[in-house]
This record gives sequence, C-alpha cells and structure tokens, in this order.
Amino acid sequence: MQSGSGATVQAPPTMMTKSIINGEEMLWTLIPEVRITYQRNFSSREAELRHNRLRHNVIKVLPYAHFAKERYEQLHRDLAMTASRREQRRLVKNCENEIKDMFNREVKKLSVTQGKILIKLIDRQTGNSSYEVVRELRGGVTAFFYQSVARVFGHNLKAEYDPQEDMEIEFILRSLHYYPQAYRTH
Repeated sequence: MQSGSGATVQAPPTMMTKSIINGEEMLWTLIPEVRITYQRNFSSREAELRHNRLRHNVIKVLPYAHFAKERYEQLHRDLAMTASRREQRRLVKNCENEIKDMFNREVKKLSVTQGKILIKLIDRQTGNSSYEVVRELRGGVTAFFYQSVARVFGHNLKAEYDPQEDMEIEFILRSLHYYPQAYRTH
C-alpha cells in the first residue's frame, strides 16, 4: 500500500481460521470493532445550549444514581442473607443513614432540575421509582411523607423513567457509553 509520502505502509496481517461445517469449509476472521456515532445538529444556538445544560445536569447526577443502584442491590443481597427481622431492620437503618449522610453532604446542593433528573435516573437504574424504593424499605407512611415533602419542592418521587419520553437523557447516557439499565419495558 502506498502512502502520500512515497513510503510503503503494510496492512496488519489478517488471521483466519478454518472450520468445516457439514462437510463445507468455512473461513473465519476477526474484524476490529467499529463504533458508529451520530453527530448532533441543532436547530438553533438556544437548542444547543439547552442540550448542553441537560448534559451537564445528567453528568452531575449520574454518580448519585449509580450509587443508589449499587447500594440498593447490596441491601437486597444483605437482606437475602439474613432471616432475623432485627438484623434486617438494622441493615435497612444503616443503608438509610448512609444515604442520608450523602444527602446532607452532596445531594442537597442539587438544583430542582438536577433533582428531577436524579429521580428518573434512580428509576432507570433500579427499575423502581424512588417512591417504591422508600415504600419497600421504610413503609407506606414514610413514603407518603417523603412524597409530600418532595412535592413542596417541585418533585414527584413516583416519576418513572421512559426511554421514549426521556429520549434526550437516554441519548446523553448512550453518548457517554453508559448502557446499564433496569428500566421497565411497558
């Protein structure tokens, strides 16, 4: 192969394997992975700024949603390993304290918009709305109380993630190569 400078560049060697299937010889080769990405075109500068603001917000809350998923899965594993109601209550209380500690340090600083995105991402990651998670772990009365407080601040803990409705968020997550998901398929 010739390059523009006159030097000869050799293509990397191709490894092929041969298999015989039903008496027929088949040649196989591994090809390198090809990623196809979509270059986003915006209708206006304002639309691009809105997208960049949403992207910033998603990137900011994604670690919290990931933490919630990991902690939720760990709690379920721990609860499955113990039969004692007292031990289960202690595990739930420890989990709640750990989440409250994080809330008091970090999550309190989020904007209302970032909070709404976090609620949706928690649903995407766990497959349960934030309300369902609280109801499962702390009971219906506590979940109702938390929902009431959330409503005062403009949030809905029952908000569910829908990849069609939340296409912009899904697009951003995929552009970040963040594919893990547990959302419901309606």
